[in-house]
Order: sequence, then structure tokens, then C-alpha cells
Amino acid sequence: MSSAVVVEAPGAHRVVAHEPAAPGPGEALVRVHAVGICGSDRELYQGNRPEGYVRYPLTPGHEWSGVVDTVGAGVPDSLVGRKVVGEGFRNCQVCERCHAGETTLCTAGYEETGFTQPGAMAATLVLPARLLHVLPDDADLTAAALLEPAACVAAAALKARALAGERMAVVGTGTLGMLAVQFLAAHSPAELLVVGTRDDRAALSRRFGATDFRLRDAPLPDDIDVVIETAGSASAARTAASLLRRGGRLVLTGLPPAGADGLDPTDLVVRQLEVQTVFGAAPDAWAHAVRAFGAGLLDPSPLVTHELPLERFAEAIELVGAGDPKVGKVLLRP
Repeated sequence: MSSAVVVEAPGAHRVVAHEPAAPGPGEALVRVHAVGICGSDRELYQGNRPEGYVRYPLTPGHEWSGVVDTVGAGVPDSLVGRKVVGEGFRNCQVCERCHAGETTLCTAGYEETGFTQPGAMAATLVLPARLLHVLPDDADLTAAALLEPAACVAAAALKARALAGERMAVVGTGTLGMLAVQFLAAHSPAELLVVGTRDDRAALSRRFGATDFRLRDAPLPDDIDVVIETAGSASAARTAASLLRRGGRLVLTGLPPAGADGLDPTDLVVRQLEVQTVFGAAPDAWAHAVRAFGAGLLDPSPLVTHELPLERFAEAIELVGAGDPKVGKVLLRP
């Protein structure tokens, strides 16, 4: 009997029998291969996710990979049997922002797989086929489960407009940070600095293309052209801004707690810094991530340290929040 995780309410979950649903018109049924857990899943389980950004009871899981099993009316049969990943935001496609391609800003309201809609911590997942991105036939589906965070980083890389020969930096050495290093390395930087709080990430940073690694309390440069921040703290954002030359470009992807002290507006204006932010990933970022993955420019597999069955969901959630440097990306396998 196949299973699914259901979070009934904050701190309360069950592993239940799972019956695949038939895909409706425009939908596809995917057999889930692996599903990743990130900090937002932990927030969901603990009840810390902002109001309106979660709906209980719920099957979580927004980072996933799988194989299309069946499709509904209006969906090409050629999708059946293909390896896929899928966008999480259930955008309306008809509002002004969606028509502009800014689907993560959809004005119809927030809906996302694994938070307000059933997610992938189950044997199968039904979702609109328009959200699927097809992978190469030889794709590593375990590594592909990290393409959702990779798409968020791809969105940051696109906004950063990095150019070959520029000086670049990444602040943060978690999953997003290590993916950001790979995206920026593909732009042939003159130098690529990684700033973190754990020196055990130095070797992996260099493996992914960094030319320098420094702890956040070490002397840091102030002449970087492009910085992507991934750590999700106000202090990391300030460190990231301090690295920039006058007129430099900063993209923030981390989400600090509400009310955190932010960047100094006077500093931003006087140094004419360009600051952008990322929350989720639009279709162009997903396409960018999938292309980079298929071309071998993006390799998430070294980031995976644990693979557990769905029945060990609670243990996986604890691993993600334990702060153990030996714990990287945790995946559940239905």
C-alpha cells in the first residue's frame, strides 16, 4: 500500500494510505521519485508560516521529481513516461502580472503546491500539466529533486545580470548558496567569493567554482560587482551589501524573520546600489535551471546527504532544523 504524509495541524501529522487520483482536464499524474525538505517545510510543520501561505490539513512537498504516469484530457500523451519536475506556484495566467511573465506576483492570490495545494510527500501528485518541465531521459531524478531551489537561484542569477569577467560573490553556504555558486561560476567570473559562517563548506564551494572562501568575520572586500545573498538573515543581507562596489548589484533570496533590521537606505542611495529580491521562481527561471541541469552546468547531487522513507517524516524535519554540519539536503522517498 502506498503512503502519504498529512500534516493535520502544526506539530501533528499522520502517514496515511494513499490512493492515486485521476488527473482531470489539463492535469497530469506524476509518480513521485523524491521530495526535498527545506526550512519552509519545517515552518509549515511548526506552525510558523505566515497566515495565508499555508492551509491545513495538507500533504507537504514542493521540491520534487518524478515520472508522468497518466494525463488528463487536453494533455499530450507524449508526456507519459517522461521524467519531470514542476513549478509550485498555481498562478491564474490571466491577471496583468501573469501576462507580464511575473507569475510569482499573481494578483489572484497565493496558491502553491505543498503549502495550500496537495504536495509531493506521497506516492503520486496531480498538478496542472502546464507547470511541468521535462528532463532529459538520462536525468538523475534524485538530483533533480533539488531543481525547485535551483529555479529560485536561477531567478536570482537572471536578476543579477552577471557578465563574464565581473567580480562576483555569494553570501550563505546552504543549499541555495551552493547552487548560486554553480550558476555564477557558469558566467566565467574574474573572481567568485563565497562568504559563510562554516569553514567546512570551503572545499565544496571551490569544487563548485569559487575562487575564494572567507568566514563572515574575516576581512572582506568592498569592490564586488554582483552579490547573491542566500542565508536568510538581516546580518547576511548587510554583509552582502558591504561587499559591493559603488553601483554594484545585489539580489536577496533569503527571508529573515518579520521585523528584522534591514539595509541602511542612506548607504543604498549614496552608493547607488541596485537591490532586487526573489520569492519563488517564474517559468523563465525554471527553464534556465532545467537547461543548466541538462547541460551538466548544475550538479545538485553532492548536496544530498540523507534519503529517508516517508514514514520517517518527523525525523527528517528534525534533521533539517538540527544545525548539524553533516546534514545537507534531506530527501524523502515515497
